[in-house]
Amino acid sequence: MSRFDAPGFIEPEIDKNESIEIRRKRLKFRSWHRGIKEADLLLGNFADAHLDSLSEAQLDFYENLLREADSDLVAWITSDREPPEHLNHEIMQLLRSIDYLKIVK
Repeated sequence: MSRFDAPGFIEPEIDKNESIEIRRKRLKFRSWHRGIKEADLLLGNFADAHLDSLSEAQLDFYENLLREADSDLVAWITSDREPPEHLNHEIMQLLRSIDYLKIVK
């Protein structure tokens, strides 16, 4: 079984026929409805602030990140652990650069 076939993954693959507006709305929803509150706060606030300005290629990076486990995403974003090399791209760096303490106050 591939990791994208695992239970809980809503987006098994990127749909190139989906309009950019629908895609951004879907990704915002998925960012705010992850499964653990920490991931909701990190990814939801990021999505609200940045998804509208991301290119399609950057949206691909972000959508692939959303397929990862919440506990891994939170650890990578908060720099508790380094992300795998294939996920340590410009979107991960942008996620890691945000001051989330200002957001949750």
